[in-house]
Amino acid sequence: MKEPSLYKYFVKPIFIFFTKVILRPTIVGIDNIPDSSNYILAGNHTNYLDCILLIALNKKVVHFLAKDSLFKGFKGIIFKRLGIVPVNRKIHDKNALNEAIKLLNDNKVIGIFPEGTINRSNDLILPFKIGAVKMASVTNTSIVPFVITGSYFKKDLKIEFLNNIKVEDKKDLTSDNEKLMNIIKDKLK
Repeated sequence: MKEPSLYKYFVKPIFIFFTKVILRPTIVGIDNIPDSSNYILAGNHTNYLDCILLIALNKKVVHFLAKDSLFKGFKGIIFKRLGIVPVNRKIHDKNALNEAIKLLNDNKVIGIFPEGTINRSNDLILPFKIGAVKMASVTNTSIVPFVITGSYFKKDLKIEFLNNIKVEDKKDLTSDNEKLMNIIKDKLK
């Protein structure tokens, strides 16, 4: 699959500039991101700008999974050209899962926020949906957990990429999903 040219030549350079000049996050564990293989980025979701941060800090194109309501009108055309996969959050969207699995099998990168939405609650994180672990299990792909803390505009923004994990028990994805959630939750404490 050909990478989206809009992403490579237009969006990514703007996001890199925005991240380095405006956001200036503290970055920890960047060496935990594989250089050549496929992987899944999975972490907490704090703000709409989380995607910009992840795009700017990854060498490869990140194909995010995003709610299908974002694909209406002109926005939808742009999101599709950026390689974003629409997800119907009202159902267990097998089409989105299959598209993400195809991308991973084609040595691509998936970005996912297992909480399913921006966390606006008082809880550290929301319960994780199982999609990241399911994709990793089916494709034997590593998950790169990440944690975003601080504020985008208070100059205390930090992103930490943690050690890669593999799905251990392909029969019981719930335990691996809890493991992923606890890794991120513990880092947020």
